[in-house]
Amino acid sequence: MTSKIWGGRFQAGPSAIMEEINVSVGFDQRLAKQDLLGSRAHCSMLVAQGVISREDGEAIQEGLTRIEKEISSGAFHFKRALEDVHMNIESRLADLIGAPAGRLHTARSRNDQVATDFRMWVRAAIDNIDDEIRRLQSVLIDKAVDHAGTIMPGFTHLQPAQPVTFGHHLLAYVEMFGRDRSRFVDARVRLNECPLGAGAIAGTSFPIDRALTAEKLYFDRPMANSMDAVSDRDFALEFLAAGSILATHLSRLAEEMVTWSSPAFGFIRFTDAFSTGSSMMPQKRNPDAAELVRGKTGRVFGGLFTLLTVMKGLPLTYSKDMQEDKETVFAVFDTLELTLAATAGMVVDMKPDVEKMLASADADGLITATDLADWLTQNLNIPFRESHHITGKIVKLAEGQKVPLGKLSLADMQMAEPRITQDVFRVLTPEASAASRKSFGGTAPDTVRAAAQAARKRFLEGRLNERKSS
Repeated sequence: MTSKIWGGRFQAGPSAIMEEINVSVGFDQRLAKQDLLGSRAHCSMLVAQGVISREDGEAIQEGLTRIEKEISSGAFHFKRALEDVHMNIESRLADLIGAPAGRLHTARSRNDQVATDFRMWVRAAIDNIDDEIRRLQSVLIDKAVDHAGTIMPGFTHLQPAQPVTFGHHLLAYVEMFGRDRSRFVDARVRLNECPLGAGAIAGTSFPIDRALTAEKLYFDRPMANSMDAVSDRDFALEFLAAGSILATHLSRLAEEMVTWSSPAFGFIRFTDAFSTGSSMMPQKRNPDAAELVRGKTGRVFGGLFTLLTVMKGLPLTYSKDMQEDKETVFAVFDTLELTLAATAGMVVDMKPDVEKMLASADADGLITATDLADWLTQNLNIPFRESHHITGKIVKLAEGQKVPLGKLSLADMQMAEPRITQDVFRVLTPEASAASRKSFGGTAPDTVRAAAQAARKRFLEGRLNERKSS
């Protein structure tokens, strides 16, 4: 059977194997909404430019409206024999309105058509991801305010380092996710150029108005080079790259939730909503949601590596390899949307054990060593490097006596530095240590509360990107 898609040059239909490897409608039907929007804008432009008649344009628009309703209701039947979403819609349009349907494809190719559809889809995906990250930031800020004064150990090398507040720790992720949002916003700005009208590779001889089409589809401008327009997938790579960094941040927070919820730490507890049991061990309460957020990071990284590999050796312009761009982007979007929702849910659900956190912050009594060194510098005018050395001697003495720094006698401390006074003991508690860190970006409770208020204003009031509907 002659292929209606490929035209009169081909006298035989594809073999079963060729059809199987070539068909994409199983996944690219997700572009149906964007394909209809692009076709509407293209049709309006063709009518405005006198390329097709107003009567044909009205018939096309009415037919596209009917198809939109069929797709929305689930009545539309996508046919594998028609390869992709574009030809399925065009074929159905011909069934509905007859000959005028054939005029819709004037001055466009599937190459610029799919590039336009895909850009619009990724643009909408970025907007959805931005909303989800914003929600996650919101619940993190709320939890940070509730625990602005909750003391916990801060770690470097996973070793207790200095006392911090739980609220301060959570706000660190608010900042990370803010940068993630800005990366997606930047990618959105760059992708917001319209390929439609570039044709298959070289543009068109029809008197089209690409600026009008771009405006109707809420693009900032038409793409400047027809070859670039049909072959570029930078926008998809940027989406995947930004998504990979976001997934990294989600995984780091998930890892901390796994650690914190373990009995060895006992900092937080999840309810049954975000915990699972064991088929063998009745006592188990497993943080499976956090572990799955951590594990799904590999899917996102894989999506980026897949598309980088697809694109790295392609000459200009379009090659069928590029059909492999969509499934990986769709899958990454689905993964990010799910893991963002799960992470926000876990943040709301987790219940911190305030007493356990405080006890852990001073488990060995040495976590305020830096505060001792600072006191020496601030009160005795000793250079910090010397203060550090003196403090090391005092820490060694405390370790030898197996007592916290705050329980050493003044006489013991004065063995290392005779000018130390009783006043030093007021800084040697985790609460005093945290309260003293009032510098901008520090962990003092009042500073954390102010930082949370500033973050709420910066990230949650309005949008990072004032965007048009797409």
